[in-house]
Amino acid sequence: MGNGDTRVRGLAARAGGWSARHRWAAVGIWVLFVVLAMGLGSAAGRVDVGDSDQLGGETRTAARIIEDAGIDEPAGETVLIQARDGGLTATDAEFRAAVTAVVTAVEATGKVTDVTSPYDTETISKDGRSALVQFDMRGEADTAGERVEPVLKAVENVQKDHERLRIEEIGGASMMKTFDDAFGDDFKKAEYSAVPVALGILLIAFGALVAALLPVALAITAIMATMGLMALVSHLQPMSETANSVMLLVGLAVGVDYCLFYLRREREERAAGRDAQTALRIAAATSGRAIVVSGITVCVAMAGMLFTGIAEFEAMGLASLMVVAVAMVGSVTVLPALLSLLGERVEKGRVPFLRRRRKGGGGESRFWTAVLGRVLARPVLSVVVATGALLAVAAPAIGMKTQNLTLDQEFGDSLPIVQTYNRVNEAFPGGSEPAEVVVKADDINAPEVKAALAGFREQAVASGASHGPVDIELHDAQNVALVYVPLVGGSDLDKAGESLDKLRDDVRPATLGKVDGVEAPITGQVAGSKDFNDQLVGSVLPVFVFVVVFAFLLMLLSFRSLTVALTSIVLNLLSVGAAYGILVAVFQHGWGASLVGAEGVGAIITWLPLFLFVILFGLSMDYHVFVVSRIREARLGGRTTKDAIRHGVVTTAGVVTSAAVIMVAVFAIFGTLSMQSMKQMGVGLAAAVLIDATIIRGVLLPAVMALLGERNWYLPKWLHRLPDLSHDESPAAVAPLARDDEGERVGV
Repeated sequence: MGNGDTRVRGLAARAGGWSARHRWAAVGIWVLFVVLAMGLGSAAGRVDVGDSDQLGGETRTAARIIEDAGIDEPAGETVLIQARDGGLTATDAEFRAAVTAVVTAVEATGKVTDVTSPYDTETISKDGRSALVQFDMRGEADTAGERVEPVLKAVENVQKDHERLRIEEIGGASMMKTFDDAFGDDFKKAEYSAVPVALGILLIAFGALVAALLPVALAITAIMATMGLMALVSHLQPMSETANSVMLLVGLAVGVDYCLFYLRREREERAAGRDAQTALRIAAATSGRAIVVSGITVCVAMAGMLFTGIAEFEAMGLASLMVVAVAMVGSVTVLPALLSLLGERVEKGRVPFLRRRRKGGGGESRFWTAVLGRVLARPVLSVVVATGALLAVAAPAIGMKTQNLTLDQEFGDSLPIVQTYNRVNEAFPGGSEPAEVVVKADDINAPEVKAALAGFREQAVASGASHGPVDIELHDAQNVALVYVPLVGGSDLDKAGESLDKLRDDVRPATLGKVDGVEAPITGQVAGSKDFNDQLVGSVLPVFVFVVVFAFLLMLLSFRSLTVALTSIVLNLLSVGAAYGILVAVFQHGWGASLVGAEGVGAIITWLPLFLFVILFGLSMDYHVFVVSRIREARLGGRTTKDAIRHGVVTTAGVVTSAAVIMVAVFAIFGTLSMQSMKQMGVGLAAAVLIDATIIRGVLLPAVMALLGERNWYLPKWLHRLPDLSHDESPAAVAPLARDDEGERVGV
């Protein structure tokens, strides 16, 4: 390349060559793309996922009825008034005075409406020691947290005058404000700290400021462009804040990884004595191609989320897919142009004590050279030990329990409002999160409908599903009734789920179900968790099949080896299984949970297993494609398979380690958050990447390939007609091509 007129095939090589020759044009096009995407996205605005699109089953039906009827459910608030000891009950004068003071105080703020006394609504606990004052916040429920501060202050002032009582507020608005205050800044800091962490690790890896800045800069611009594209696409597929956060994580991870692969190869070739132009072309043809194969595979994995039928997952999948595609395109186009422009200046800003890292070693890792020597000397033992260890780690995943986390599971006792939540549930089981029956009829005031509502109220208590009180709120103009049923079991989702099943399977069919034309879906926290779980379980098989089959086909076409494609899938599944096992062991069984602040969770949040499968399967392909491409390249250069394995693993070990350290560090930041769902995501991703970059790529992959030998490149003759995407893109494209035993060209 560069020293002969051999034509190098392949999209990545051609793109890199064009960019290097038209440097300013490539950079200008990229900058224009980023600016246009951001500008058009800002002008279009982002459409977010609506409540009726969030879940499936009855929960979605209930949300649709409410939205179609134009009913704006306000943010409900509750003030718990509870005796601190057994000396006071709701019938005592002091207790009554406190109730009156609370009602007067919250009404005086002008921020609330429909204030009710427990003496009117009979919201007094059976032991008489607790009572609830209930009211709604004025205005939109989504922004109620911004207006609840005066009400909270009013309740605090009443508490000061009644020391023998516990007077505490809880509800949608107060929880919203508490969480925003406690975790909003925390979460943003975690997102923002990911960039400097990545930069610091890159600085150590490269030993030069300019070289370290390039991957971060490209990742950030890819994220910025994707944010604009998300806004445009949201008019067809609504997006969300969660999708935005996931996009940022994935974008930073793959954006930095792709540039790291490319940049390290270019530096390695220059260190080996190649001129700058040749080194850049080699990087484009080898690492560039690996980036394209990896990027397409990751995009396919992310597309698996589109098969869930859940709007939030579809948004996350589409956002992740877009940022990976943008980062991939940027890595094979604008990065070669920047490297061509910078030349030797890419080494500017060197860190003095890392100066010696610049030369020597031939790009090989001494640590992994030592490890690999032992692995290749005893491949059978290595496979048995590594596989056994991974299966042992994955074993706890067999008993995985998933559910939407309750307030106390999500935040523990770190917030006072969680303690209030627990006290309300103890005194009024299910009262803090009642089931909501949305009844839609042709005429909500028809005698048969009213009789059915009364029958439902009576049987809900008689069946043992609820202790009551069951409240009915009529919306005559819309012919809709909202029935609120506190579930027996309260915050225990297993017991509350049994109560929900009684309502859905027994009480409803015997009452509301007998009236023609009546819809009565049951929603609420417990129902939402169950419906979400059911829908996810139903989507697991199609997502799994789609991701695995298409990843297999891509690997088969890219490497033209049935063996490589099969081993890729098996190794990635082992990596994902080990991550599941760690999650269950830590967060469900509590083994070592105190190390990550996860005591008492007892379950994995519903959405995480499928999310992790898709994300990890995609990200694992980054390393796999990069390592196997280097092994294949060495095999093309005339090395034996065993020597090619050794060369491919040790020469990529440094870049894979650097990439893995960045991913682990970024994901671990999210593992430090107080929200258990974010902690689970961070720990799961960090553990999986660590396992993948060490045990899988450093031990199991080379051991398996060593055992297979020349069978690594096996492609049945009946598959020879498949499209050939294994372009000859070795560093010295003029070298003779290696051939297998059957005379077939061994493609990269």
